[in-house]
Amino acid sequence: MALLKLENLHVSLEDGTEIVKGVDLEVDSNEVHAVMGPNGSGKSTLAYALMGHPGYEITDGRILFDGDDVTELGADERAQRGLFLAFQYPHAIPGVTVTSFLRSAINAVRKARNGDVADPIPIPQFRKELLAQMDRLRVSRELASRYLNDGFSGGEKKRVEILQMAMLKPRLAVLDETDSGLDIDALRIVAKGVQELVGPEMGALVITHYQRILDYITPDRVHVFVDGRIVEEGGPELAKQLEAEGYDPFMTATATVGGEA
Repeated sequence: MALLKLENLHVSLEDGTEIVKGVDLEVDSNEVHAVMGPNGSGKSTLAYALMGHPGYEITDGRILFDGDDVTELGADERAQRGLFLAFQYPHAIPGVTVTSFLRSAINAVRKARNGDVADPIPIPQFRKELLAQMDRLRVSRELASRYLNDGFSGGEKKRVEILQMAMLKPRLAVLDETDSGLDIDALRIVAKGVQELVGPEMGALVITHYQRILDYITPDRVHVFVDGRIVEEGGPELAKQLEAEGYDPFMTATATVGGEA
């Protein structure tokens, strides 16, 4: 069975508005899947639902992770099992430094995986790995002592998101429009960081509106997402087709099917 499996997933807002309307999807370790769709198609809702955001209700279907049904689990429990979400708009947390946040997150995961017995990462090991990853991702070392995302530029926020991923070593990373607001240099660094982490221990689901991040991260599968549904699937060539033709052909086809129904 694939690492992540979505079965007929339906997701609604708190007011009952259905946004995700029956999604089937499988992503395994050592795979990159891209979900591409126009603005307002429900891509971010799908990402938040996968992570267990309380503002979104799963009304039907299941989320299976490593064979276990995690549909009813909280976000913290999903994170402890190895799910990770990189936000499109990372929030600032004044009063909590990047270093403190990362150590707390790592130690929470280690404790959960050690039968709820504390197993803190040794400080020298943590510091060595943190500095190495910061240098690799070209994250300024001075950011380590600053409050998380507080006053950071858009590029700094996205690099710190990937830094979190590199330190936490999740089993599946969901990237919600991580390319949004990045210049070319920052995009290359972020994409390279993701590409290097995907392997036998990790898969990735890249959610994006534009094809440009896929110039640096080659997807194994591309899924076209329109009006809360996957309407087409294919290989990397499908992303190129979307870049050339846009989403209109798929939106028109979806509207026609909906009208006939």
